[in-house]
Amino acid sequence: MHAIRVASAALLTATVLTLTIPPASATVTGDENNNVTSFGFRVTPSTIAAGGQVTLSVDGCEGDTKVTSGIFDDAHIPKGQTTTTAQVFWDAKPGAMYEVTFDCKGEIGKTDLTIATGRPDDDGRRDQGHQPPAQKGVKAGVGGSLGGLDLHEIALGSALILGAVGTAYYKSRRRTGENNS
Repeated sequence: MHAIRVASAALLTATVLTLTIPPASATVTGDENNNVTSFGFRVTPSTIAAGGQVTLSVDGCEGDTKVTSGIFDDAHIPKGQTTTTAQVFWDAKPGAMYEVTFDCKGEIGKTDLTIATGRPDDDGRRDQGHQPPAQKGVKAGVGGSLGGLDLHEIALGSALILGAVGTAYYKSRRRTGENNS
């Protein structure tokens, strides 16, 4: 009987720990070949609101670099320079990811540019501090929605509730067993 209790407690602990560990994530930018090039390249920032301005940078290219994407007009970085800027189209879809291609003397490097939601501020980045003007009327609740909980948080809450219920059941059964002795 003791072995069953120990095994149950170990299984419950392992389940709770598994559900509380954040999922591993890795971001790989570029193609399947890890996008290795003889020159360096980047888009800054890598997430921008529609209409914002990005800086396109290249390092180690001994010639002119052409930068293309479906989200801004083609750009050109002349030999001897390392950066240029590009204006993201205003009609870019929020949340979409666009490929940006750097062409240095025929050698191609690719990276991604993500379109954020919101409006750009003066320097082209997403305006984090903008507050909408005060609204008149009643401020209602969220109407029964989950209020931004993701699946991981729901699973963690469920596991904690299940653990509490299981512990209460175990304690009540244990007390009942002690009274019958």
